[in-house]
Amino acid sequence: MNRTEEFEELRPLLFAIAYRILGSVSEAEDAVQESWLRWEASPTEPRSTKAFLSAVVTRVSIDVLRSARVRREAYVGPWFPEPLLTDPYQDPERSAELADSLSMAALVLLERLTPLERAVFVLREVFGFGFPEIASSVERSESACRQLAVRARRHMDAGRPRFEADRREREELADRFFGAFREGDVDGLQELLAADVTMVGDGGGKAPQFARSIVGAANVARVFAALAPQFLSIGVVVEPRRINGQPGAIFRDRDGKVVSTLVLEFLDGQIQTIRSVLNPDKLTHVGPVADAWALKREAGEARRPRTGGQG
Repeated sequence: MNRTEEFEELRPLLFAIAYRILGSVSEAEDAVQESWLRWEASPTEPRSTKAFLSAVVTRVSIDVLRSARVRREAYVGPWFPEPLLTDPYQDPERSAELADSLSMAALVLLERLTPLERAVFVLREVFGFGFPEIASSVERSESACRQLAVRARRHMDAGRPRFEADRREREELADRFFGAFREGDVDGLQELLAADVTMVGDGGGKAPQFARSIVGAANVARVFAALAPQFLSIGVVVEPRRINGQPGAIFRDRDGKVVSTLVLEFLDGQIQTIRSVLNPDKLTHVGPVADAWALKREAGEARRPRTGGQG
C-alpha cells in the first residue's frame, strides 16, 4: 500500500478527530489536507502511520483552534458547530462515544475547554488513544496529559446534557414535531415540547434570526406555528435529516437551496432544546445556500393584505 492509499484509508478517522476538536467542517477538512502535505513532505517512514497522522492532525487542529477561539470571542450571538450530516468514521467498538461526542450540545460544551484539554479529551474519551500516543500528539508528558484528561472529564461531566437513548423514539417524536409544524398545529407542537424548552439560533449576524433565545413550550410552539404559513407561502420545504447524530431537518427554498438546519434534543420523551444554524458561512458544505434576507422580505410581502384598485 502506498502513501496515498494509506492516507485515504485513514482520512475518515483524521476528519473525525479534527471536526470534534474544531467544530467546523471546513476547518477540519483543511486540517486533514495540511496533514497530508506534511506527511507527503516527510522523508521518513513512521512505525505507525495511524499514530503519526493522528498526531499531525491533532497538532494542526490545536493551532487552528487557538486562532479560532479569538474569532469566536467576537462572534455575534450564540456560536454553534457547523452542522455535520454524516460522520465518515465508523467504529462499532466505540459507537456510543462517537455518537455522544458528535452532538451539538457536546461540541458546544467542548468549547469551554482549553485547546489542549479539548484535544486530550477527544483522543482519550472518544477515540480511546493511549496516553503515550496522546502525549506524542500534543507534545506534553504523559503525566501532564493525564491531568488534562481529568480536568476535561470533570468539566464535561458537570455540564454534560442527558438525551433519550432510544433512537426510534426520538425519530418518532421528531416526525410528529415536523408534522405539527407543517400544519401550524400549536397544540400539537406544545404537547411535544418540555415546559422549559429553549430555542436558540446561530446566525452570526449574517442571517435574520430571533434577537434572543425563546424559552417555554407555549412561546416556542407559537413561534413555529406562525412560521409554518410564512414558509409555505414562499415554497420553503422541510427535509428531515439526522444532523450531528440527532433528529433534525434541513430547510430549503423552492430551488432546493439551504436556508438553515435545525436539531432537536430530547429528554424524558419531550423536546428539551432546539438549535438552528442560519449563518450562511456554516452551511456551504451542506449545499448551495439561499439568500435568507430575500426570503424574509418575500415572506413579509406575502403576508401583506392585497388591496384592489378603485374603479
